[in-house]
Amino acid sequence: MIHPVVMAGGSGSRLWPLSRQQFPKQFLQLEGDRSMLQVTLDRLSTLEFNDYTVICNEDHRFLIAEQLRDNASCESANANIILEPAGRNTAPAIALAALNLVQKDPDATLLVLAADHVIRDEMAFISAVELGQEMAQANKLVTFGILPSCAETGYGYIRTGKKVDDTKAHAVRAFKEKPDEHTAKSYVDSGDYLWNSGMFMFKASRYLEELQRFCPDMFNACHDAMVNGSRDSDFIRVEKNAFLSCPDNSIDYAVMERTQDAVVIPVDCGWSDVGSWSSLWEVLDKSAEGNVEKGDIINIDCSDSYLHSENKLIAAIGLKDIVVLDTKDATLVAHKSQVQKVKNIVAELKSAKRSQWLHHRTVQRSWGNYDAVDSGQRFKVKHVTVKPKETISQQLHYHRAEHWVVVSGTAKISRGNETIVLTENQSTYIPVGMIHSLHNPGDIPLEIIEVQSGTYLSEDDIFRFEEPQDKPDKTDQNQINLELDALVDSADASLPLADVSLVDRRRENRMDSSKPILAQ
Repeated sequence: MIHPVVMAGGSGSRLWPLSRQQFPKQFLQLEGDRSMLQVTLDRLSTLEFNDYTVICNEDHRFLIAEQLRDNASCESANANIILEPAGRNTAPAIALAALNLVQKDPDATLLVLAADHVIRDEMAFISAVELGQEMAQANKLVTFGILPSCAETGYGYIRTGKKVDDTKAHAVRAFKEKPDEHTAKSYVDSGDYLWNSGMFMFKASRYLEELQRFCPDMFNACHDAMVNGSRDSDFIRVEKNAFLSCPDNSIDYAVMERTQDAVVIPVDCGWSDVGSWSSLWEVLDKSAEGNVEKGDIINIDCSDSYLHSENKLIAAIGLKDIVVLDTKDATLVAHKSQVQKVKNIVAELKSAKRSQWLHHRTVQRSWGNYDAVDSGQRFKVKHVTVKPKETISQQLHYHRAEHWVVVSGTAKISRGNETIVLTENQSTYIPVGMIHSLHNPGDIPLEIIEVQSGTYLSEDDIFRFEEPQDKPDKTDQNQINLELDALVDSADASLPLADVSLVDRRRENRMDSSKPILAQ
């Protein structure tokens, strides 16, 4: 049996501003209404498999789970979602999947794929996979090399050796890093080199055998991380400390360059790893003028350009070889020859502690999403959408109050020691320090406008309780009162005016510890 293993990591920097660290490119819908992750799974629909594995970062677990639930092509297969507490490159990630699967099926054959690649000729790809399965059964470690169409400097290369028997497969002579232009041209002219696709196929047991031989520290760390991990619903959580002790290394360096059984299968399948806006432009359908347009676009005399708008009109005149990408909170304008420098913009944003490198204005959560509509020195406005039957966990804020207005749907709100139900055009108020939660009991999305006010409005001003309840435990509210009393006792004139006001009001009411904490 083939066991697909999809690696869905990534930093979200190469296709910024559409991708972000919390929303990397495998979640993007670059064509149609399917994400790159979903399309990756769709192309496996003709293969026979009982389960598949997706390896991702802990922060992306709910996005992954939601997209897998919406993936009809894999409805008959079981999903294993392995959560990495931190990235350790491809060799450890594949080891986790192999260790998990070999317990269930000692003869499991892994088909290792990236979640963010484009493959135009799916039949050619599947044909290569079928040959790869034969080679894997013969205990070979298979990689797939792409027939180069140009002297590309953005890809690694594989140098081919002798043919394996009478198949299309070749022995692997060497893996080469991304070359300069002159070297890349010499590779392509020689006819001995293929692009390194980063796709692999081998028996799980065979990979683990070679990993243990060449990188025992990595094998042991991954083994301990899996043995001491836990399963939570669809998620497999590896033990954090063991995995963090694992060396950071790619499968190319850790195993494929060192094993005597590496083979490469050449394939011409219209492949791209979509590593930049220019490479995306190359693989997408274009107009007669060579333009790719998505969203509300008016162009006059533009050619060979990528024009993409998320929510507003882009009017472009006389552009050639230009990328224009507009989102709610950022706009990129770049020449196609310079788009590799997008990662420098991301690094600058991160250094400046701006939010645009990390997440979009609309932030996805397991229960729905929120859109940060507006903000100022002492206020923030959000459009919050809660999916049917979902709940925003029980929580409180130390520095901000919140006003909620129901726009559509029904809201069941736990507010202090009471529970209220609100419908369209009704509102409520959550004072500072009050325990609260929000539940959508209905069958349609709940939409509310949330207005925050206070001196500190960052997302880390939150204390979450483990499980949402209809009514909070009174001891929890009393504990919060005690913590705020400590703030009162230490208060002085250096506190912001609003916090002084909170302190004064708390002093007035501290004799009655059951009374809700007053708002700023």
